[in-house]
Amino acid sequence: MNKLSNRVNALAESATIAMAQKARELKAEGKDIISLSLGEPDFKTPLHVQEAAKSAIESEEFFSYPPVPGYPDLRAAIAEKLQLENKIECTANNIVISTGAKHSIANVFLALLNPGDEVIVYSPFWVSYIEMIKLAEGVPVMLEGSLEQDFKASAEQLAAAITDKTRAVIFSSPCNPTGAVWSKEELLAMSEVLKQHDDITLIADEIYEYINFTEEGHTSIASLPGMADKTVTVNGFSKGYAMTGWRVGYICAPEYIAKACAKLQGQMTSGNSSIAQRAALSAIAGEQTPRKEMAKAYRERRSLVKGLLDEIPGVKTPMPEGAFYFFPDVSHYFGTSSESTSVNNSNDLALYLLADANVSTVSGDAFGAPNCIRMSYAASEEQLKEALERIKNSLAKLK
Repeated sequence: MNKLSNRVNALAESATIAMAQKARELKAEGKDIISLSLGEPDFKTPLHVQEAAKSAIESEEFFSYPPVPGYPDLRAAIAEKLQLENKIECTANNIVISTGAKHSIANVFLALLNPGDEVIVYSPFWVSYIEMIKLAEGVPVMLEGSLEQDFKASAEQLAAAITDKTRAVIFSSPCNPTGAVWSKEELLAMSEVLKQHDDITLIADEIYEYINFTEEGHTSIASLPGMADKTVTVNGFSKGYAMTGWRVGYICAPEYIAKACAKLQGQMTSGNSSIAQRAALSAIAGEQTPRKEMAKAYRERRSLVKGLLDEIPGVKTPMPEGAFYFFPDVSHYFGTSSESTSVNNSNDLALYLLADANVSTVSGDAFGAPNCIRMSYAASEEQLKEALERIKNSLAKLK
């Protein structure tokens, strides 16, 4: 008898984590797998950040439970960063530090949603948004952007999607999975729609802020007129500082939402790891050259991968403006087959590439775009060249 809760039984497994697990299992069997599935920097955490963690371990200060919303000095440093870099009006009271940006977003949904409340989700979307909304007993409403729109839905589409049940809107810029970046002009148009609705909160996922290749650079929507009091800005240290394993994320939110998230966190996880927080303080307040060098390397890899993808017949490949993903349309290969495999959708194609090319990618179904697959280019140039050669050869077998 299945004695698990309905909530757990209805929960879908993360597609990115599932594919990464399959890749690990094949590696354990001795297969030469190149993983392009997880959104994880291949760089080591900067040395000065590592040293800060070692110093914290060797001190006598950081072995007790940390404050639930985070250490005051880290919250103050984040608020200062947001004021100076992002032009967001805030104080440490608006900051709550959690166990990664994923945890931060889950807290926000649990704090905001009642059963039946609707959340408009810009699509394609990061895989966990939908399941988090469902766990909070909300209803996700997809707002689809086409490849021709660079996957960005318009302000007019947003206005048309809002109902009397809408309580939140969520999007990411730079976007996971597409790499699209919303311009200031596009964000202003979005904000003009949202300012007409006092009871709607915008959740702006900015975890890829530092991996942005546009001339305009990053704009935080919370910095725009009238938006600070209705926006939750989500960010963290995983992507920009190569600190995925440290698990430090944060929100900058209106104070009543920040207090609600801290209240939830106090009953569920308490404060984030004390040592990880000391490392995060060193990252945000210390030398910034390493993160800039990583961003430069991503830019170079982006050019490399775009050129290699363009050599593959039938693959439509938009140039991503940020993050470290390509999200090509591979529907040209649907309805084809090899000697052992039929490919009818992007999930079939991702599994075929894993089996035939020994390259792991993620089906676009998981992100709300069934014609696409997501490929991370957070890997070495040698691995990327080899992976794209394998993919090209495997796709050539499909007829």
